[in-house]
Amino acid sequence: MLVAWQFLPLLVAFARDRRRFLLFGRSRRVDPETHRHRAEVLLESLLTLGPTFIKLGQLLSTRPDVLPPAYIDVLSALQDDVPPAEWAEAKVVLEDELGGPLEDHFVEFETEAISGASLGQVYRARVDPDAVADDEAAVGGTERATDADAADDAGREVAVKIRRPNIEELVNADLRVIKWSLPILLTFVDESRSFSLENLADEFSKTIREEMDYEREAEMLQEIRGNFADDDRFVIPDVIESHSGPRVLTMEYVEGTKINDVEELERRGIDRTRVAENLERSYLQMIIEDGVFHADPHPGNLAVTDDGRIVFYDFGMSGRVDSFIQEKIVDFYVAVANQDIDGILDALIEIGTLSPDADRGVMAEVMEIAIQDARGEDVEQYRINQIVGQIEDSIYVFPFRLPKNLALVLRVATVVEGVCVTLDSDFDFIDTATNYLTEQGYREETARQYVRETGQQLRRSGESLTRLAPKTERTLDRLDRDDLFVRIGVEDEEKVFATLAKRLIYGLLLTMSLFSMGVLYALEAPEASVVAAVFSVLVTIQLYRSFREPRTTRVKPQFTRQNLRQRRDEK
Repeated sequence: MLVAWQFLPLLVAFARDRRRFLLFGRSRRVDPETHRHRAEVLLESLLTLGPTFIKLGQLLSTRPDVLPPAYIDVLSALQDDVPPAEWAEAKVVLEDELGGPLEDHFVEFETEAISGASLGQVYRARVDPDAVADDEAAVGGTERATDADAADDAGREVAVKIRRPNIEELVNADLRVIKWSLPILLTFVDESRSFSLENLADEFSKTIREEMDYEREAEMLQEIRGNFADDDRFVIPDVIESHSGPRVLTMEYVEGTKINDVEELERRGIDRTRVAENLERSYLQMIIEDGVFHADPHPGNLAVTDDGRIVFYDFGMSGRVDSFIQEKIVDFYVAVANQDIDGILDALIEIGTLSPDADRGVMAEVMEIAIQDARGEDVEQYRINQIVGQIEDSIYVFPFRLPKNLALVLRVATVVEGVCVTLDSDFDFIDTATNYLTEQGYREETARQYVRETGQQLRRSGESLTRLAPKTERTLDRLDRDDLFVRIGVEDEEKVFATLAKRLIYGLLLTMSLFSMGVLYALEAPEASVVAAVFSVLVTIQLYRSFREPRTTRVKPQFTRQNLRQRRDEK
């Protein structure tokens, strides 16, 4: 009931946007201020409903195919920062998970959380380095044992992440509410949004359960740590497996300066431009090369050591990218770098983000405007975040779709670019990405592939030319015998002919009814003339409505450069 009460006003407002009087009436235009007000109301509702719905709001902020831009802007500020649970309750979870009193596992434990989130909280502690070394040497060899030997006599400093007490029951109950509410919600949105919302509900259920599974987080962390094992530019905390489980994750504690604390970084003499470049390259490697990536790169999860190395925290939100998506992401980046509009559209269609039925001419205009608006004085100086932002703004209106495995990638791209620009306002994301792709041989491979495809096209063209002469001769022979017929089919996807026919019929009926009304009035038949007048009014209304009907189709809205710019100005 609480969920229904929180969301009912918004659902009614959305329903009235489609039909002004709920069951009938025309759709109404919603101005940007109204969208923003509704987004703020939604934000307050999510905060009121608790941890599960806070996570839902964070996921919604990554889905511009579900919500308009105003909602994305407001929900993007939703921070997963809630007061931690009472220590007595968290201690029960910790001791139950590790199997024994706290003192048996930790030399020292600070009972005040250093951070709190909707699903868990983090504490600082110290463990006996000898005990950890013995356990991990038995499991993972001597490398970790050697690291533990370096700890001081006071113990090895660690960060202990504990799942919020009783959160499983709360999340399961909230997920049931969302599942039961979804069919009702789908009645308030159009067909294209229904598809996205159903996918979003499935994705959210999977994502939040994965975030609660600290064993999975430990596996993802170790895999990513292994991928950067030989790269001293990055620090990924090691997992203390002997002190971890499904509800507790213990990692080595690595201290650093928050990555967006520009003044402190400057005071410590750290090259911020180099840090920004390293950060972008790390995510390009994770997404394009490794296929597994840290998916929550906001400044609270990134730090910089005194020697300029980047520290990654919190791998609860992490994802994987399959080889096909990796290949298409490379194609997209190369096409953007080369300002190849057709290449961008091809990559978006193949990746599943853009409908194959979309009007390529219209979408090419969208991409041209996005790149032109984002471009600086130098033709190469434009930011990927601005390009992605323009695409995000269009997803809600144009026939874009956001595949499940691409939502996190899109979020990572925008957040990382924002962090890089905070570090260096002149940082060029595209230039760094282009250099990375060139160094890794992707642009060279793309050029070779283009040459191969061009050669194959020329070969097919040559084969077609050899078949052209006989076909031309047969056609001329039929024309000479007057045996040639041309069949022409007219496609009317916009239903122009049907609309014109409807207006013609309404016009004829109106003319006849007005003429009849005049004749009946002249013959002193007032009742009949009133009936004719009412009929004339009804026909007039229908004729007027035929001119008021939308002229765009559901899958191919026709937008021009002018009204696209107007949309951006209105936001």
